[in-house]
Amino acid sequence: MQKTTIIKARWILTVNDDFELLSDSALIMQNDRIQAIVPVSELAQMEGLQQAETIELENHVLMPGLVNTHTHAAMSLLRGIADDLPLMDWLNNHIWPAESRWVDRQFIQHGVQLAVAEMIRGGTTCFNDMYFFPDVMARTCQQMGMRASAGLIVLDFPTIWAKSADEYLSKALALIDELRELPLITPVLAPHAPYTVSDAPLEKIAMYSSELDLQVHMHIHETQGEVDEAVKNSGQRPLERLDQLNLLNPSLIAVHMTSLNQMEMERLAETGVNIVHCPESNLKLASGFCPLDALQQLNINTCLGTDGAASNNDLDMFGEMRSAALLAKGVSGNASSCNAEQAIRMATINGARALGMADRIGSLEAGKKADIIAVDFSQLNTQPVYDPVAQLVYAANSLQVSHVWIDGVNKLSDYQLSDIDAVEIITTAQQWQHKISSNQAK
Repeated sequence: MQKTTIIKARWILTVNDDFELLSDSALIMQNDRIQAIVPVSELAQMEGLQQAETIELENHVLMPGLVNTHTHAAMSLLRGIADDLPLMDWLNNHIWPAESRWVDRQFIQHGVQLAVAEMIRGGTTCFNDMYFFPDVMARTCQQMGMRASAGLIVLDFPTIWAKSADEYLSKALALIDELRELPLITPVLAPHAPYTVSDAPLEKIAMYSSELDLQVHMHIHETQGEVDEAVKNSGQRPLERLDQLNLLNPSLIAVHMTSLNQMEMERLAETGVNIVHCPESNLKLASGFCPLDALQQLNINTCLGTDGAASNNDLDMFGEMRSAALLAKGVSGNASSCNAEQAIRMATINGARALGMADRIGSLEAGKKADIIAVDFSQLNTQPVYDPVAQLVYAANSLQVSHVWIDGVNKLSDYQLSDIDAVEIITTAQQWQHKISSNQAK
């Protein structure tokens, strides 16, 4: 059965190569794909639309679903557990001990459910994850109708998921084919960071990435301290080491990148590395400033991530767009840095490109998957509207997302989650909070 839906909107922001903003137009969706975008005036002359469902969005911008290119979804259950601390104190003394105590398959399932519900409610239709039990994460996302890249994490040290780098890699390889059977899931190799993964497993990851056509998702140059420690221990900056291990290429998704020199940035441009900027997490952990303006001037593919809810503390991509645009201006001293168009591209098509999905998602174009959101501009904070593009970045917020479709399936309608029980998810999250807090108090 062919299901056709016509969505009429005040504006349609395509995020295509020309970044077209269309007025009084309609998007025609057939099953899981975008069939066409046409002026409303042409609909009456088109054949085969008599039985189509029509949705009228008179005050809305229709745009591609947002792509959160770096997060740790299940950490939503640790939101607020250790605030106002620097990165290494936060990790070593709070987060890693909590993970060691609490993370299991049920924790992952419940944490991912909370994160997915939050992200869909805020207009995110795809995310790139890195955490334990990626098999549970992937199946949970598939069941909830959320598109995701499942990071197959690798570390040198033992955790509940694996005991050694070899075991992490063995589990990763065993999961790749299984995850590729899930229509909404893409497997990604996810070595945690240069300081937690040694050369031998990184060499294997570079080989598997090339042979199996997999992206590589990794925290890199997150702080100046990380870089300084690497130089002290090995005489090399982490990026130089990764370059020698054949990891600098278009398959690499390099997260944070707050400490970069000019030579490194030029090498990143030369090798086609993708960079994920996580402005709010970096600010909260005082990790430093990603040199976004300089990276964009070198035409490096830059995208956005929220990081996990334990260090942000939300999964709100509208907040990341605004923070990225404002921070870039403050850091560069140039008010034109990271303009509204660039911020929206970072949150949509650039993220899709980093994940190897730009042929499927990230823009509204005929033939692409129907990952679509609608943002309601009728509210006080988005009136009057002189420039809808700027309004999306500097005035709108995630609570103005009224509709969401993922793979053509309606996931949010008139602000209500369509097939996700938010009350049950909230109740479960509160039960975890009580259990974790009670244990901490003992």
